[in-house]
Amino acid sequence: MEINLFDLEKLIDRSLREDIGTGDLTTNSIVAPDATTYGYIMAKEGGVVAGLQIAEMIFCRFDPAFEFKALVRDGDRVRPGSILAEIAGRARAILAGERLALNFLQHMSGIATRTAGLVSLVEGSPARIVDTRKTTPGLRAIEKYAVKAGGGYNHRFGLYDGVLIKDNHIKVAGGIGPAVKSARLGSPHTVRIEVEVEDLAGVREALSAGADIIMLDNMAPEEMQEAVKLIAGRVLVEASGGISEGNIRAAAAAGVDLISVGALTHSVKSLDICLDLHMVKTVRN
Repeated sequence: MEINLFDLEKLIDRSLREDIGTGDLTTNSIVAPDATTYGYIMAKEGGVVAGLQIAEMIFCRFDPAFEFKALVRDGDRVRPGSILAEIAGRARAILAGERLALNFLQHMSGIATRTAGLVSLVEGSPARIVDTRKTTPGLRAIEKYAVKAGGGYNHRFGLYDGVLIKDNHIKVAGGIGPAVKSARLGSPHTVRIEVEVEDLAGVREALSAGADIIMLDNMAPEEMQEAVKLIAGRVLVEASGGISEGNIRAAAAAGVDLISVGALTHSVKSLDICLDLHMVKTVRN
């Protein structure tokens, strides 16, 4: 997915208001308005990069003439010490935007790196690694973008673009059958209906009800294999719940089509990235 530029601008505006407010007291008190400098953005550890565009947009917000030369692209794997971008422009612009640009770049690169790691563990299988709605409020678009940069795929973006009937929906509706029937009647014919099940009995109910996708929730690999045999290719099969580096290969080997991992976005470690500057040309005394 691509990030909508209008939404990205709004995100940057909101983030700048939060961080800078009426102005950068430290920078504005010690750095002259006409001071310029240059430097670079560097990865201090290995990983997969994501978020270069938003970092550039933040600096350009302060200085339209800002020079941002990306040396890698989103989705590229880098080593410790790799230079991600060379930068040059007004010192005030760099110092005011540094923390926010790095926050986005580190967070998105962390997501891309974790995603790429899980994708590599299922290499050779047909299973796709997908994200979930367990995202940071307000950051869903950039987090899902980062998943794709890492080689993963996006699940539904929100409640409005896909039907996923979970355990509490089933309880309220009075069963899988009634839930699927109501969803079919109340949704556009172009929308597929996914049902979360916890056991083989639930798989049978979902098949009988006419589900398009069946999510196997927190099933052991052996039970997943039985479910896949029972489904026999009639619908897409998704594994979800408790998926980690330790068991993802077994889930893929069970024959599922999709493996959803909430941890890609809800508990990811940021990639260590820094910004280093050279001497500022003009500094206020």
